[in-house]
Amino acid sequence: MLDIQYVRDNPDLVAEKSKQKGYKVDIKQLLGFDDERRKLLLQVEDLRRQRNELTAGSKGKKPSDEQVKAGRDLKDKLVKVEHQLAAIELEFIELLKQVPNMPLDDVPVGASEDENVVSKKVGEPKKFDFKARNHAHLAEAKDWLDKERAAKVSGSRFAYLKGDLVQLQFAIIQFVLSKLTDPAFLNEVIKENNLKVSNKPFVPVLPPLMLRTDVYDAMDRLEPRDDRYKIEDEDLWLQGSAEHVLGSMHANEILEEVALPVRYLGYATSFRREAGSYGKDMEGIFRMHQFDKLEMESLTVAEDGLQEHLFLIAIQEKLMQLLEIPYQVLTKCTADIGKPNARGIDLEAWLPGQAKYRETHTADYMTDYQARRLKTRVKRQSGQTELVHTNDATALALGRTMIAILENYQTTDGDVSLPDALKPFAYTK
Repeated sequence: MLDIQYVRDNPDLVAEKSKQKGYKVDIKQLLGFDDERRKLLLQVEDLRRQRNELTAGSKGKKPSDEQVKAGRDLKDKLVKVEHQLAAIELEFIELLKQVPNMPLDDVPVGASEDENVVSKKVGEPKKFDFKARNHAHLAEAKDWLDKERAAKVSGSRFAYLKGDLVQLQFAIIQFVLSKLTDPAFLNEVIKENNLKVSNKPFVPVLPPLMLRTDVYDAMDRLEPRDDRYKIEDEDLWLQGSAEHVLGSMHANEILEEVALPVRYLGYATSFRREAGSYGKDMEGIFRMHQFDKLEMESLTVAEDGLQEHLFLIAIQEKLMQLLEIPYQVLTKCTADIGKPNARGIDLEAWLPGQAKYRETHTADYMTDYQARRLKTRVKRQSGQTELVHTNDATALALGRTMIAILENYQTTDGDVSLPDALKPFAYTK
């Protein structure tokens, strides 16, 4: 959530920037509930003060009938006002939750993803002296991919991965782990991009794949619920991406400043319904109900948040460069960055089989928006307690990275070579 004081101080700006992100919020109504809430809070505090004074005045002696009656009246009034406050507080919180995070000044204003801005292209799209095949044709011909049997067992948008494709996935995992846990590699990324962050390595994490409704909602990643899988008769959801269970790890905690940045590299099998996308990318493994990702999550002090965001993007680019996969960087516009995000970047890999760039990475900077509801704080060395700033970013999405490798490293005979960066981690020749 946003800081309510920021909304009070900037009502018109909040309304305008919310509109730029595609959210219609009633700031006047929100502030009306806020005013009523504050008045009731003052009444509650005053009634409690009166009750305490009355109790103190009769301490050590039997209260008079008048004091007993006054005490009952105060109690009845307090209960009534507390009930009113609780009702108003619920309405206030629901309205405040509807207000999205404010986009940073460098986020392009746009009404749809079509207005995202290509800010960089790296590498030349691969050219072949034969007609490039798509990943599905390559993998099925090698018996690395079986969607027909998966449909028999699980339904559409599931797959059995087999043989060398499985070995390729584990090679990619080991490759990423080796880089993100290496301070020397991270220092290289920092120097190449002139960043002011530490080279503290990422801690590998295998997180739980389910989370409770209140935690998912506090992350502000539960919506749209139609895209999530709910566990029947349980207050649990299957996570839709590893950052959902990584970013919530430190809910209701106060971290010491010396512990920051906290950096996690999470591996998780994720689940999404992909509601409303029927018929899109049905071939192969591009858009699945179940997929594996390596995700970076970072918690920092406020002044380091944006640099950390740029650092995670730089890591994404470096990994793609090491794999020698051509890609472009998109600066996402206001309507596409997401409700809790202040800034968002996508990386898109060149896929020869589709003859276009397709999304393989996202990087999201949330400022303190998530931390406010999660109550994840940091105790500064000054003694002051503040909210942390959160970042998440794809390290490598396993399925889409394999698609990019299959299509960019295919040979004329339908085989696939291996990027040099992965050869030390490969189990096959």
